[in-house]
Amino acid sequence: MKSNDKTNVMRILDGKKIAYTAHFYEPDATMTGEQIAETLGEDPARVFKTLVTRGKSGGYFVFVVPVGAELDLKKAAKAAGEKAIAMIHQKELLPLTGYVHGGCSPIGMKKAFPTFLHETAREYEAICVSAGKVGAQIEVNPNDLAAATGCRWADVV
Repeated sequence: MKSNDKTNVMRILDGKKIAYTAHFYEPDATMTGEQIAETLGEDPARVFKTLVTRGKSGGYFVFVVPVGAELDLKKAAKAAGEKAIAMIHQKELLPLTGYVHGGCSPIGMKKAFPTFLHETAREYEAICVSAGKVGAQIEVNPNDLAAATGCRWADVV
């Protein structure tokens, strides 16, 4: 991989000396998370998406869940200690996180938000998450991801 292929997420992990494998694919705006997993030849249960929410208090929370799962907003609110949680609007994503829809990573957001990693990630030696741009994923040990993001484990699907 050339250094100009590296995303900010990869540079952050390099700086923390966290091992990862980069995966690139030709993006298609209509691809679902499951289709991305298939394109990468990965089990969709090992490929995770990053979702950004706002709590009733006005705070933001990040949830990393399997691509085939739907975030349970009640469980997410409980995990975050909020009365209620809602997904942010897509147009808010870039100014808030620095990432576009389909390329949002739990690593390297503009600001560190409380982050929760779905507990099924513990079942795998490595999981895939966005590398910070559409068409790029990183495969990383979930415990290393948790260390890099300061995330907490939670059952949120």
